[in-house]
Amino acid sequence: MASGSQIDPLVERVERLLVRYEELQRTNALLAEQVDLLTQERDSLKSRLSAARARVDALLERLPDLNTPA
Repeated sequence: MASGSQIDPLVERVERLLVRYEELQRTNALLAEQVDLLTQERDSLKSRLSAARARVDALLERLPDLNTPA
């Protein structure tokens, strides 16, 4: 029975490691989902920024040039 008592702590440790591994897998999946959402949000914001810059540039083009005499 001595070998059984030596194996029990090892079995418990392996079970704890498996539980921790499953927790880490779930956490990793949630983090990957957050990264995907943030990437989409970033891309959307970059697109909106680009459109806003284009509108500002178009408005600047419509302004009269102050360096030339009227």
